[in-house]
Amino acid sequence: MIKHVSCIFLIVLFFSCNSSEKTEKKVTIVDGAERYDVYQGSEMAILMRGMHAFNLELKKEVQSGTITTEFPEEFLKIHTAEFSEAKSRNKTFDHYSGQFIEAQKLVFAEDSIVPLSERYNTAINLCITCHQTECTGPIPKIKKLLIK
Repeated sequence: MIKHVSCIFLIVLFFSCNSSEKTEKKVTIVDGAERYDVYQGSEMAILMRGMHAFNLELKKEVQSGTITTEFPEEFLKIHTAEFSEAKSRNKTFDHYSGQFIEAQKLVFAEDSIVPLSERYNTAINLCITCHQTECTGPIPKIKKLLIK
């Protein structure tokens, strides 16, 4: 009996994970008699917000001269995270995201002769350069990550 339940669970899990159907992500908030549909970000948007938050903290560490964190492997999801329905992965994005990952890893390289703040700014400038090609909205927020 337990084998059958486990088998059915695995089949359902497999098909739910492989579903290619995209659903619009909205949350409905009720405030008294008013209903608001609130946009929920795509996997990519959520990942990039996380990257921003991480780099905001990393900026403080770079400015202090000591990094206590490591390269977050979560950033590698940039190669697979789903975009919103209005956007799609393209060669330009793939190019810049690959360069960003390499530059971000170099921030944590202890044996580099390039100054830490310069390596950090290189990674952030790659974000800006990529965003100049398509999704320009976050550029002012990203520019605040730069070390002057």
